[in-house]
Amino acid sequence: MKERIVRAVAGTLVLTSVVLAYLVSYYWLALAAFVGLNLLQSSFTRFCPLEIILDKAGIGKQKPC
Repeated sequence: MKERIVRAVAGTLVLTSVVLAYLVSYYWLALAAFVGLNLLQSSFTRFCPLEIILDKAGIGKQKPC
């Protein structure tokens, strides 16, 4: 569940930054680069800041039956 949320948020941020780069300023592409670099480093280090935020918010944890 958490992995799907992380992917959805990352995809939304990348698409938003591309739209803002087209409509406002190409500097918004820095957001897409940041998201991409964070995804890349998390694949090596298994450290994802969004997962920590989701854990603290109690989102993505399985509830007992």
